[in-house]
Amino acid sequence: EGLIEFYDSFKDMFEFFCKNTTIHGTIRLVCSDSNRMKTAFWTLLFLASFGMLYWQFALMFSQYWAYPVVLTMSMHSEPKMFPAITICNLDPYRFELVSEHLVQLDRMAEESLAFLYGINTSASLFHMNEKNIHIKDLSNMGNLSSSSFKLSQNFSLLRMPNHNERSGKKQSSVGFRLCNATGGNCFYKTYSSGMDAILEWYRFHYMNIMSQLPVIINISDHEEQIEDMVYSCQYDGEPCRPSDYVHFHHPVFGSCYTFNSKGTDPFWTATKPGIPYGLSLILRAEQKDHIPLLSTVAGVKVMIHNHNQTPFLEHEGFDIRPGIATTIGIRQDEVNRLGGNYGKCTTSGEDVNVKLLYNNSYTLQACLHSCFQHIMVKKCGCGYYYYPLPPGAEYCDYNKQPAWGHCFYQLYNRLRNHHLNCFDQCPKPCRESLYKVSAGTAKWPSVKSQDWVRQALRHQNGYNSTSHRSDIAKVTIFYQQLNYQAVNESPLLTENLLLSSMGSQWSLWFGSSVLSVVEMFELLIDTLVLSLLFCYQRFRAKKT
Repeated sequence: EGLIEFYDSFKDMFEFFCKNTTIHGTIRLVCSDSNRMKTAFWTLLFLASFGMLYWQFALMFSQYWAYPVVLTMSMHSEPKMFPAITICNLDPYRFELVSEHLVQLDRMAEESLAFLYGINTSASLFHMNEKNIHIKDLSNMGNLSSSSFKLSQNFSLLRMPNHNERSGKKQSSVGFRLCNATGGNCFYKTYSSGMDAILEWYRFHYMNIMSQLPVIINISDHEEQIEDMVYSCQYDGEPCRPSDYVHFHHPVFGSCYTFNSKGTDPFWTATKPGIPYGLSLILRAEQKDHIPLLSTVAGVKVMIHNHNQTPFLEHEGFDIRPGIATTIGIRQDEVNRLGGNYGKCTTSGEDVNVKLLYNNSYTLQACLHSCFQHIMVKKCGCGYYYYPLPPGAEYCDYNKQPAWGHCFYQLYNRLRNHHLNCFDQCPKPCRESLYKVSAGTAKWPSVKSQDWVRQALRHQNGYNSTSHRSDIAKVTIFYQQLNYQAVNESPLLTENLLLSSMGSQWSLWFGSSVLSVVEMFELLIDTLVLSLLFCYQRFRAKKT
């Protein structure tokens, strides 16, 4: 009794609590004994307030455990590194190892065009100006191009009539048939545009032909120098250096160069905005396509991207027209995502379940391509030619895997419709730089200046052409502003804000503080102790 405050009954304890607590309204429960109506009214009001309080608490905790985020935008202005710039000449090589099959494919394309549209294309359209690239150190592969591989005649282009229910008109689509390994479950890969169908059909055969090449090709001995594609290169008024670019070959977009790929050279630090302080290029954009049906575009492919990032030109690149001066202004946005309970993102890609097949830094596209390639190898038994291979796999060849096209197009449709789990396995990067571009164009060189421009290029770079503005292009890429916009995710409801909101609700419904909560806990402890004492007394009385 000296340690705790002992009461004779629960009624005495409750009256003491109501008269001395700091919770508002409780005193009305004991001061209105003579008026039962008031006592009942204040009891109901107290219980209703108590219920509303914990209803609000439930809403707060449900919102907190949903982990919502709020976007905060801030502007920063500081010198920064110029982005990586990739350019491609849209002129893929005809490698000598497969050149014979590419010629046969071109003839098949001519026959298909004649069958579908009655177009009698001459052979010069496909084979003029072709330049075969010979690859050294392939003696161990034997005479591969003439013996092992044969073009399949089972994928002929067909025109299929269909009925448009909306317009009531008869239309036709063009496509080719694909079947599984047993010759069943066939479907037609069709397009409403015959041009799209021919391009896809050509690419399908092209991938099978190119799968005959070794996975790693060293064409550095046969590669034209960058001067053959880039007649002039300047950044911030200074000429570019040989160390400022790296070369790679794309099977569709041809010979490609990436400027400032690493982003570590101080030479590429952007200190001022504006056209004079950007990257200015004069490019060769000849329309002498080695493989014209791979792409119907003439010009140069350009992509602006982050450093140490694989350029996916088919998804994000844009084209530069020949005979045009293009100025491209860029603005940078930086996105910082929270991750963890607030969203799915990755800082470096090491915690992603998909093993990346690219040697550069993590990106969403690199993860999706790697995920699809792993599934492709597992389901179809071979890899898609445009993506890197996992160890031990080989590229698809319909001479070895006759049904790989049937398997591939079905998998790709599932990926496009989000039915594969690649989008679930590949989160976005937690930190990402995005580049917004705006472009302007003008004819270049002009009619009055084209003569002296061509003379200058001829004397400086060995340029030789008789066409008019159709084989050169000028592009200037610059920062419009050095300040960039940062979009940061932050928790909408933090622990401090949650406690503050709970205190506000407690004060609203009971007009009390944290100490009042302690008083309620004290009441509960006193009730528990008093109950134990009464039970003990009753037990002793019964025993006596």
